[in-house]
Amino acid sequence: MRNPFSRRRLMRERPSAPEHRSIEKEGASSAGVVGRIDARFRVAAWLVIAQGVVMEMGAPLALPVFLVTGLDQKDVGEHFRFALPYLQNNLYLLMIMSGIFGSLRVLGGIGILRDRLWGLGITLVMCVVTLVLMVFMLPAGIADGLLSGGALVLIAFAWFGSRPISARAYAEP
Repeated sequence: MRNPFSRRRLMRERPSAPEHRSIEKEGASSAGVVGRIDARFRVAAWLVIAQGVVMEMGAPLALPVFLVTGLDQKDVGEHFRFALPYLQNNLYLLMIMSGIFGSLRVLGGIGILRDRLWGLGITLVMCVVTLVLMVFMLPAGIADGLLSGGALVLIAFAWFGSRPISARAYAEP
């Protein structure tokens, strides 16, 4: 009697490349390429990853140095100016929050590059939150707004494409 679960039999029946998978099963794009995301999604992902690494992760990496050297946050705050005095007075807490934002940005960007919907969701939330909060983080908020706004526009173009607003999926009465 043959074993239906033998390793040799399973290896023969398994597709050797992703192209053998059914497009309907994978929910791939109409272009017919399985597992390849739109270039606009990739550029948006790299924008948020760069923003997370360069702009957001630098502050929490500097925090231990400031704490070990004994610098008061008022002394550090003389070199970094923000629009709100509250942020200026709580600079160390702002640095911790920046690390959280940076981690979420990198996580969302990696999710998009891996073609995962959760990455798109995290990135959309982070872009919208950043655009709302950038006013309070001036002058650094300008760069945040450019990167997050650019990523949001690229995601919207890739997601919605060139379909007109007037095209409806339902019949009007």
